[in-house]
Amino acid sequence: MKQTLPKSFDVLGNIAIVNFPREKHGGHRPVYPKEGQDPKLWNEGAKKKFAQKLLKEHKNIKTVLEKSGKVKGRLRKPTTKYLAGENTKEVLYKENECVFRFNVDTTYFSPRLSNERKEIASMIKKNEDVLVMFAGVAPFSIVIAKQSKAKRIVSNEINREANKYAKLNVELNKVKGRVEIVQGDIKRISKKLLESVPPAHPKSPAHSRSQIDKTLLKKNFLDNSVLAKKSDSVDFGATNNRAKRDKFNGFDVIVMPRPQLKDTFLEQAFMLSKKSTRIYYYDFCKVDESDLIVEKIKQEALRAKKKIKIQKVKKAGEIAPYKIRLRVDFKII
Repeated sequence: MKQTLPKSFDVLGNIAIVNFPREKHGGHRPVYPKEGQDPKLWNEGAKKKFAQKLLKEHKNIKTVLEKSGKVKGRLRKPTTKYLAGENTKEVLYKENECVFRFNVDTTYFSPRLSNERKEIASMIKKNEDVLVMFAGVAPFSIVIAKQSKAKRIVSNEINREANKYAKLNVELNKVKGRVEIVQGDIKRISKKLLESVPPAHPKSPAHSRSQIDKTLLKKNFLDNSVLAKKSDSVDFGATNNRAKRDKFNGFDVIVMPRPQLKDTFLEQAFMLSKKSTRIYYYDFCKVDESDLIVEKIKQEALRAKKKIKIQKVKKAGEIAPYKIRLRVDFKII
């Protein structure tokens, strides 16, 4: 009997993160699974052997980690365990002509949303104000900035560590003049966001390739950089000391790549919207329950006294057997 292969593995830069099948009988087995054993059992020796095989067969992979726990809570911190190769958990990842630095244990990043980020960016129109909620290390925000003519993108995330990397990624991708990192719980800062749009920054100076190679792309840069200092993190509350900003009615586009939480956060999205706002809302459901998600959105809109038009319902990826990530596009009318 052949051993069951790992469910999947993601490659982020030079790091592979492997999702092994869960053990059925619990405990660690002291020997490598032999022929005739339950093929779903993976002991430590088996995992390390598989990790060494990955390193040998894929020269671009320098580190192999095991996904050892589920992503939980609003901070969306995954749990990984070192198996083989270089002992690091910091990644330099490239997609959609952008580059992202982050730590796989202290921040959340899904490479499987790469096409979603590209598609959303393609739907942003010239001079639009965009809000990205649950922005993480700013992949949606930065891809939108690089691949659209949006006027400004407000990137909101509650995880402070993710925001430190987000600011670094804004520098790496030279979009400082168009992406603003806003720290905080969207439930607490939504009213402040509604009061005024964050001001656009002056255009950032161009960086030479050599400058980036020597500083921003350096391994473990965040640990030693001024960008990692708390005093240098962008906090929306601190903007009260800035010059008074223009009032605005709401964002043109709101992107909501939600984590798997009970709260929809649509109350805050509706608060920050205006007539004609387009909202790209992500949720999770069983493959045959997409209608329930759409109905939930409609009920939230009624409570918020907003009229909406559903424009598209799309399967945005499978996250487990018979369970999908769903994207619902709708417009305030």
